[in-house]
Amino acid sequence: MSIKVTSLSKVYDTQKAVDNISFELKKGEIVGFLGPNGAGKSTTMKIITGYLPATSGTAEVCGFDVQEKPMDVRKRVGYLPEANPLYYEMYVREYLEFTAGIHKLGKDSKKRIEEMIEMTGLTKEAHKKIGMLSKGYKQRVGLAQAMLHNPEVLILDEPTTGLDPNQIVEIRDLIKKIGAEKTVLLSTHIMQEVQAMCSRVIIINNGQIVADDSITHLQEASTRQDVTIVSFDKAVDQAQFNSIKNVSSAESLGENKWKLVSKNAEELPRELMQWALDHHLTITSMHSEVHSLEDVFRKLTK
Repeated sequence: MSIKVTSLSKVYDTQKAVDNISFELKKGEIVGFLGPNGAGKSTTMKIITGYLPATSGTAEVCGFDVQEKPMDVRKRVGYLPEANPLYYEMYVREYLEFTAGIHKLGKDSKKRIEEMIEMTGLTKEAHKKIGMLSKGYKQRVGLAQAMLHNPEVLILDEPTTGLDPNQIVEIRDLIKKIGAEKTVLLSTHIMQEVQAMCSRVIIINNGQIVADDSITHLQEASTRQDVTIVSFDKAVDQAQFNSIKNVSSAESLGENKWKLVSKNAEELPRELMQWALDHHLTITSMHSEVHSLEDVFRKLTK
């Protein structure tokens, strides 16, 4: 496993920021780490990267225990914290050269720096001081330093903060490309980003994991089978649904689309088709209500 967290806890005085959590990430996975503010996401990421000690439990990266082998872990991890720490008086290329020196990249450093500058879209800004850059470009510098030493694992805390829509798409594509051969754990509050990049999500609330599954399975598990979304080829009056035995309520969603709550989800489709035929209507679409990832998140973290 690239990341293995076992019975991990972190306590500040009387507050449990992380409460006995366990999860694993394999190579090639891009996993979204979600939770409301104060849920324990950043604390967990800081423990995995060796920035914070755990109160109890263990965290391993590529088989190395974070507490026992911190330098082996740091060689294999690229970390972009939520508060992107940069030296504003340094030029972009100068800062990456400084970072390359820390990682002891040696003779390969110049080539790797240019690769990262191009990969993160910093070519036009590389001659500037970091303090002169927009927030989005500062974020790109942070990503460049995180990937500079070609780590096996990337920990990204809010990686698209401050980026405009075009930049978000570029960084999203970059993370997806990187994730094909590395392990990526990323935290974000933007559900569209999670759905675009991740195949799996871990949701944490009050320091405890409340979900760890694929996005598809989480949405299917929260789908209400008793709610049917149906569309017709022409307008329907709400009162007309009163004649359908298994419809307990009907709500218009506009554009001839209706949300029907049924007493018997198995019988309703057959009844609806016969009802539509009797009323000279054509059903253009019909499906159970599928919850969005945002709906799932809100349900699990209320």
